[in-house]
Parts: sequence; structure tokens; C-alpha cells
Amino acid sequence: MIRIQHLTLQRGPQRLLEDAELTLHTGQKVGLIGANGAGKSTLFALLRGELSPDAGDCQLPPDWRIAHMRQEVDDLERRAVDYVLDGDGYLRRIQCELAAAEAAHDGAAIARLHTELDNADGYTADARARKLLAGLGFATEQMERRVGDFSGGWRMRLNLAQALMCPSELLLLDEPTNHLDLDAILWLEEWLKGYPGTLLLISHDRDFLDAVVDHVAHLEQRKLTLYRGGYSAFERTRAERLAQQQQAYEKQQAQRAHMESFIRRFKAQATKARQAQSRIKALERLEELAPAHVDSPFDFRFREADKVSSPLLDLAEGRLGYGDKAVLEKVKLQLVPGARIGLLGPNGAGKSTLIKTLAGELEPLGGRLARGENLVVGYFAQHQLDALDAQASPLLHLQRIAPGEREQTLRDFLGGFDFRGNRCDEPVGNFSGGEKARLALALIAWGKPNLLLLDEPTNHLDLEMRLALTLALQDFEGAVLVVSHDRHLLKSTTDEFLLVADGRVQGFDGDLEDYARWLVDYRARQAPAAEAAANGDKTDKRAQRQAAAALRQQLAPHKRQADKLEQELGRVQEKLAALEIRLGDAALYEAARKDELRELLAEQAALKGREGELEEAWLEALETLEALQTQLEVGA
Repeated sequence: MIRIQHLTLQRGPQRLLEDAELTLHTGQKVGLIGANGAGKSTLFALLRGELSPDAGDCQLPPDWRIAHMRQEVDDLERRAVDYVLDGDGYLRRIQCELAAAEAAHDGAAIARLHTELDNADGYTADARARKLLAGLGFATEQMERRVGDFSGGWRMRLNLAQALMCPSELLLLDEPTNHLDLDAILWLEEWLKGYPGTLLLISHDRDFLDAVVDHVAHLEQRKLTLYRGGYSAFERTRAERLAQQQQAYEKQQAQRAHMESFIRRFKAQATKARQAQSRIKALERLEELAPAHVDSPFDFRFREADKVSSPLLDLAEGRLGYGDKAVLEKVKLQLVPGARIGLLGPNGAGKSTLIKTLAGELEPLGGRLARGENLVVGYFAQHQLDALDAQASPLLHLQRIAPGEREQTLRDFLGGFDFRGNRCDEPVGNFSGGEKARLALALIAWGKPNLLLLDEPTNHLDLEMRLALTLALQDFEGAVLVVSHDRHLLKSTTDEFLLVADGRVQGFDGDLEDYARWLVDYRARQAPAAEAAANGDKTDKRAQRQAAAALRQQLAPHKRQADKLEQELGRVQEKLAALEIRLGDAALYEAARKDELRELLAEQAALKGREGELEEAWLEALETLEALQTQLEVGA
């Protein structure tokens, strides 16, 4: 078990834990929650042995193997599948020793190591690594690519797969769903349910926590409190305790009135019975749990639009994609005020392509896209966080779009997004991803949109901000089109789903549980085609790899020669530069120093001659290298 007793942890001047107590039993699956900066990741570092307690004890069984999801990638040249296999350090050690024993023709060692390899399931390791990668959304051909070919989000998926590959008694996962889509999250849930060891999980995805954990450890006011059950059970228990306070009661009444009004409005509009019932249950459950968030620092609304058009957007026979490549065909979509649509579909099917087109970032390749006269779009996507001015403060960002507004009004508005006091005036370059996401949402909310296009708006947001966003979207009078892996947000803010798959956009008559079943069937349909393609390419790929290896061998001496010539050329040019400085001395040309001048001019002539020879040889080596490199790329 894990036993924490009288634990005090401090980072710099900030005390994160003080006299904290926690006992976790073997095999428990525990969600670790708390406000950003409360010390969750620091506690993980303590469990990994990277920190020591400032006071108290943190005891783990000495023979436990600990696996964790790293936040950095240190080998960009490694093949993706090999990178994942590296997660099993014991397996890699056996393989290394076996290679050495085979090279030494040590029969006894070879026999012993093969037994160890079998006991470590080494013969199935490659297949297990590929299964992990497939579950996390990697195509078969991507598994052969180098790590450096992937974007940051996909590299985090590789780190997650590496952690899952590692045999362990304790698994520490810090925000594993941040870079996953809904498909991969559903797969990860099932994998973690079957994990036999002790799991400690940091996550801001309430449905994911409910599906995976059996206890919640809440880090609050420098203490750790363990609750039985998932996140919903934690909310209920905490709400019961906080509801005894007058402040909690008053906030509950205000939120109850708001939610009852919204449920009535929703019931009047709903056309799909099953989805309607699912939505109403989610809202009623949210109403019960409101007091659990009485101390939330977030409270905001989207400002009401001045004018509205109907329809807001009308897309007919849309052909959408990039360049000459169409991703979606014959798309028909009309958005009217009050529409609440969630986009579902496998990774890469075209959900973001559709949203970017509606937002005006992509032009349709074909069809007709009509925009309402009074359309005002509020578009949120992850790349917009990078577009924020790193030198400007939240207040300055807002002043730029509202130059005539009183400063106090802007400060009050930013306070709803928890930008208060000096935080309003600090440059956003120092902000975390969650703070940047909050600022981007604040700028959208101020702009009085009548259409919200949201592409993964909850990434980087903590549980309290996600709840605040859910309440704000429920109160929003305009249209909403959202892509999100946060199922609670989808269930609580949308009343219909569109399915983006196989190049089409169609209505989905079902709820998220139906979608999970559809996804299983979809993967089953895709698997035979993928396997056939992989088998058909296997021979060709092997031959290509062999040819590429041969070309690399040819390439190596030419590259070494080119590098050597470049280095020598650099040294000659340095000598020439130093010599020319000396020749620039006017005193050198006096009669008394004519012999010295003659020697320097002779040396200069010799160096220039050598420079010409080296340049010619270096350029020739580069041409040969480039020709061979082209052959390598064609053959790879």
C-alpha cells in the first residue's frame, strides 16, 4: 500500500501540503483532483522518488515498479513502435544481454536468457506495443515512422503508450486525455479498467474519472481527503457537506432556477426522445451537484448578440478539404439560432475541417456557403492560444477589442475568468495553457457572438472552469457547434449529434453510449482492410528498408568526406581573415618591413589557392551526397 503520514511538501516559498494523511491500498484506482497549482504533479514527483518530504513520511513497497507518463521526448530518431517498446526496460535489458551472449556464442547464457524472455512475454512484445498504438489512434504505417515526424500532441500519445507498455505495480498518469480524441479516450478507459496494479490519475475529465476510478483524493487547503466512488460520488458527498453553509445554499438556489428554466426550454424544443431524456437527466444531475462548486473562482456568461440572422450559416453540396484533396463531400448543414450540435466521428474523419470551413479559415472546394447578414462567429481552436500576444496582458487584449469601455468594466468581466488583481496586468507569455484557454474564451465571450464554433474547448481547463463553461453554454441564446472529448460537456450542452465519417456528414440518431457501440463496429469494419493493406505492403517495405540501408552505407563515407572538407575549409578561411587584418596595417608597407610583407603576401596566395581547391572538392562531395540522398528518399 501507499501510506502518507503527516506529510509536508513545499515548493520555494509556497507550501503545498501540510500535515497531510492518505492511505491507498493495493489495486485501488484513485483520481487525484484539486485546483491548478495545488500540488498534484508535485505529489507525483514525490511518489516517483524525485522529491523528498519537507516533513512526515511517504512510504511505498520497496519492490514496486512505477510507470509514469513522461512529458518530454528524448529520442526523435527512434521508430515509434521501438520507442513504445523502450517502456519495458526489463525486456530491453534481456534483449541486450541476449544479443551479447549470441555474439559470444555462450550457449548456457543464450538458453537462460531465452527462458527469461519467455517469462517476460518478450515474444509477444512487438504485437502488444502495436496494439497499444492502434488503440491510441496510430495507423499501421505511422508505427514505422520516426518519433520526430510526429507533432507534439502525438508525441504525448507515444509517451502514454510507453507508460502503458511498462510492467508496473503503480501507474501514475498526469492528464493522459489532454491530447486524445473521444475514440482514444474510450479505448483508454477499457485498458485502465483491466489494469491490475494501483492507479493514481490526474484528470479534468469527469466522465473519464467516473468510468475508471473507485476513489477520489481531493487536494484542498493543503490537505488530502479520500472519497469513496468516482467523481460524481465525490461531488455528491462534498455537496452535502457544503450545502450546510449559507453561502452554498444561496448559490444553489440561483443555479437551480437557472437550470429549471433551461430544462423547460429544452423540453419544448427537443425532437429526439432518447437524446432528450439523456440531456434532461444530465441537467437534473448537474442541478443536484451545484453546491459542490460553491467555491469556484469562475462565473461568466457570453454577452448577448446585438442582432441575429436566420439562418446564420447555410452550407449546400459542400466539398471540403485542403488544396485539391477533398476530405468531406456533399455536406449539407444549416445553422439557425438556438441550434445545439455536437460533432462525433473517428480521428481524422474531418470534424476540424468542417469547423474551420464554417469559421472561414478554409474556403470550400465546392458547393455553396451562405453567411447570414448579422452573423458574428466566436471560434475557439487550440492554435488560437499561440496567436495571443505574449507581451500583452489580459486587460490589454480586451482593451484592444473594446477601446471605448471603462477599465473597471473590463476588469470585472475578466474576474469571471479568474483574472483578478495583478493577474490582469501580467504578460500572457508567462501563462499556462489553461490560463491562455480561459483568456481566449473571455475574448470570444466579450465579442457578442451569435454562433459559437468550438474545437476541443476544454483542453487544459480544470474541472471548475469546465463546469463554468457548461453553465455559460446552457445560457447562450445563439447556435453552438462543438467538437469535444469531454462527454459531460456534450451531454449537458447539445441536443443533437452529427456523425462525420467516411467522407460524409450525417445526423446521428442516438446518444454517446450508442456512439461508443457504433465506434466498436466501425473499428471492426476497418480492421480487415488495414490488415490486408499491411500484409500486402510487408514484402515491399522490407525490400525498401533493405535498399535504404544499403544506400545509407553508401552515403556515410561521402558525408564524412564532405564534413571533413567543410571543416578544413573553415580553418583556411579563418587563417585568411586573420592574415588580411595584418595586411591592413599601414606600417607593414614601410621599406624596413618589405621582407615581412613579401612573406605575408606569399602566404596569402598559398591560402587562397588552398581555399579554391577545398571549395571545389567540397562542392563536388555535396553534389554526390545530394544525388545519393535523392535515391535514398525515393527508395525509402
